Amino acid sequence: MAHASLLPTWRNLLGAAVLIAANALALPGAQAQTRPATAKPVAAPAGAVAAPAAPKKDQLLVEANELVYDREKDKVSAVGNAQLYYQGKTLEADRVNYDRKTKRVFAEGNARMTDATGTKYYGDRFELTDDFKNGFIDSLRSEAPDKQRFSAARAERVNGETSVFERGTYTACEPCKDNPSSPPLWQVRAARITHKTDEQTVYYEQATLEFWGLPVAYLPAFSSPDPTVNRKSGFLAPSIVARPSSLGYGAAIPYFWAIAPNMDMTITPTFLSKQGVLGQMDFRHRLNNGVYTIRAAGIFQQEPSAFLPDPLGAGNRRFRGSAETTGLFYLNEKWKWGWDIAASTDKYFYSNYNTRTESLSNTYRRESISTVFLNGQGERSWFDLRGYYFRPLTSLDWQKQQAAVHPVWDYDRRFSSDAIGGEIQVNANIASISRSAASFEALPDASTVGYSVSPSLFTGTTQADGKGRTYPYALYEGCYQYVPGRCLLRGMAGSYTRATLAVSWRRSFIDPLGQVWTPFASVRGDMAFVSMNTNRYGTDPANLTAYGNEKQRLFLSDDTDFSSRLMPTVGLEYRYPFIGRFGSTTHQIEPIAQLVLRPNEGRIGKLPNEDSHSLVFDDTVLFSQNKFSGYDRLEGGMRANYGLQYTITGDSGAYVNALFGQSIQLAGRNSYSKGDMINTGLDSGLESRRSDYVGRISIAPNSTFSLTARGRFDEETFALRRVELSANANFGPVSMSSTYARLAPQPNLGYNLRREGWLNTLRVQLPNNWFVGGSVLFDMDRYLSDRSYHLSNPTLYPTYNNSPFRLASTGLQVGYKDECTDFSFQWTRTTSDYVSGTKTSGSLFLLRLELKHLGQTQYRTTTGAYTASEAANGR
Repeated sequence: MAHASLLPTWRNLLGAAVLIAANALALPGAQAQTRPATAKPVAAPAGAVAAPAAPKKDQLLVEANELVYDREKDKVSAVGNAQLYYQGKTLEADRVNYDRKTKRVFAEGNARMTDATGTKYYGDRFELTDDFKNGFIDSLRSEAPDKQRFSAARAERVNGETSVFERGTYTACEPCKDNPSSPPLWQVRAARITHKTDEQTVYYEQATLEFWGLPVAYLPAFSSPDPTVNRKSGFLAPSIVARPSSLGYGAAIPYFWAIAPNMDMTITPTFLSKQGVLGQMDFRHRLNNGVYTIRAAGIFQQEPSAFLPDPLGAGNRRFRGSAETTGLFYLNEKWKWGWDIAASTDKYFYSNYNTRTESLSNTYRRESISTVFLNGQGERSWFDLRGYYFRPLTSLDWQKQQAAVHPVWDYDRRFSSDAIGGEIQVNANIASISRSAASFEALPDASTVGYSVSPSLFTGTTQADGKGRTYPYALYEGCYQYVPGRCLLRGMAGSYTRATLAVSWRRSFIDPLGQVWTPFASVRGDMAFVSMNTNRYGTDPANLTAYGNEKQRLFLSDDTDFSSRLMPTVGLEYRYPFIGRFGSTTHQIEPIAQLVLRPNEGRIGKLPNEDSHSLVFDDTVLFSQNKFSGYDRLEGGMRANYGLQYTITGDSGAYVNALFGQSIQLAGRNSYSKGDMINTGLDSGLESRRSDYVGRISIAPNSTFSLTARGRFDEETFALRRVELSANANFGPVSMSSTYARLAPQPNLGYNLRREGWLNTLRVQLPNNWFVGGSVLFDMDRYLSDRSYHLSNPTLYPTYNNSPFRLASTGLQVGYKDECTDFSFQWTRTTSDYVSGTKTSGSLFLLRLELKHLGQTQYRTTTGAYTASEAANGR
């Protein structure tokens, strides 16, 4: 193969081929030398190369089997595997001819050109200027590094910046491997496609969108970013809105504005047939050490009556809107701070208009959570300081009952002790909250299975309760003020501040027999200050708006109270693992025992309980020194925890683990037997001297299937009090999961009926990138409530659902996803049983389509209960 390197000085050339090529292509600044004319073409000697030289910006390198110079026609040809390299571009072909008279380059036979961006152009014939910036290509096909593809019968390249494709097509889909000539999944076919690299934009004229070669949409003109663009100003794909009952029909047309490389804004006007124009703005700004965002939305409603009136909706408001900002900044590699703050004109705005918010908590009762935080993390330390503001977003909540947290602080530090060995842990927490109105909840009457009063008083009449909701009067008649044994006090009105500091130590010893002994000790101190708000909301005791804040005196000695407590703890944990090998399996039996010694818990029920509401006694907390979930409650007295753990591990990866145990109160007061303001501890399985039994078994016979079951069993009758089952299976393209839970009644916590549910999901990956999935959720205890409503008043509630397999929701999803297309259709159906005993069903339909580099669009509509609830409260 001959090699020719054309340098600006044309010195030290070896071989006539290099001289001819230099003279012929004559780059800017090159000095060409010529030989006397000859009548015949001259071929360069094989192996001709240029002397080594430092690379230059405009250096041209030619490689070919041979170089031929035709003096009569004044042409130079590179024949056989010709390759020309110039300014980051590469031209390859079986033969490349250069016409000195016209200064045009012609490439024929397997012609291909690669530009500086990596985009490759293929054609039957290339006709280019000698700098490759202008010219024509016949039967063009191009492929960008990210697989964007253009094709055209003929294309023109202008100034190296603009490519014009006549009768062209565009797609981001790869050709079919089995039949490359078949149409791609989708493509855009246009009379003219213009790619302007200086604008980083592709323009389409008289375009048609095709799927499998069939036209489905016509667009007179549109544009899209080219392969080099990550972000560029312009209109994004619109989305369709269809909520006929509340918003009407319309479309959202977003515009993206790339203000700077580190700053952008998206402005989205949404035109609605019923309500007018909804304006939305999303601003983002990235700095050297972090990023912050600002979002805002607003609308002057044209038809407010499409929503329910206050307090169950926002039908009385003409202007509605929201504002939100988020931020995250890094002070250094260990410290960061930030915020997420949101505000809205009403609690239903986010869901009524489906506006984006980062503050939304996706729980059953949704709420917007605003927070400001400072966080630090070291190798063995943790610091977190946060403030919170909670805003409930349903009609079932009253803002005055929501606590503001100002702030909560957590600190954890661990040390290795050289003096006494083991590990020392320092843990600190400070929490300060305030609330305007006490949050009461009626306890159901055991004789009536679900009501706080006799069913004879339940007349079905409703009354506003001052909290933005209406309820049957008798249902809440007994709980407009705090009455122990009749109501729970879920939140105190006033302010509450508590500071906690705990220091603990533990160390493990292994004796010659293999027994593991772990002594531990700790001391914890708490200080709490309480200032109650005893102002009533109203004066008429017969009116539910007369919320009895002053009744909180029943658990405190005065409106203002300061308290402290100290809890020292010592204990010992014992484990003795026995390990044996049988065949291809390893067995381990491990008895575990734990003894904890400490004084009684003080002031139970005399101080608020704000962070220890949840208590689930199962295998995960069996050996916890404090089984309460927060700091406001603290386990006291002398207690022993014991259990047996058995593990089987197979060489093939099979795994079985089982744990069974119990907790015993040996001496002192049982903290779980005395209820506080929300009765935490009662009906938990720990309230008796000998607790319920808890157990768990996890089975994984292979990598495709796993099963976990955990339960709590009555300590006397061994009756099942709580059970949770979860199974997962993955068999190639099929993945399944099933979760079942059943909880026994807990009347002291407000649950007179058992709670039971079963969720099943399935996803199947089909051939050719298709998938289908579905879910079924059974509300298996609803029929018990339906029955209690029916028995309370058969005339008012003549029918009820008596099936435990009541469908709460069903869902179906079908989709397709490959390298260029993401398509999905989702259908969800829910069934709601109201107190009238009737069933109201509703469906959600969501269609989404994303075409790579062109954009995405979606269509959402609802029917039945979904539509009704949107009009009512936005759910």
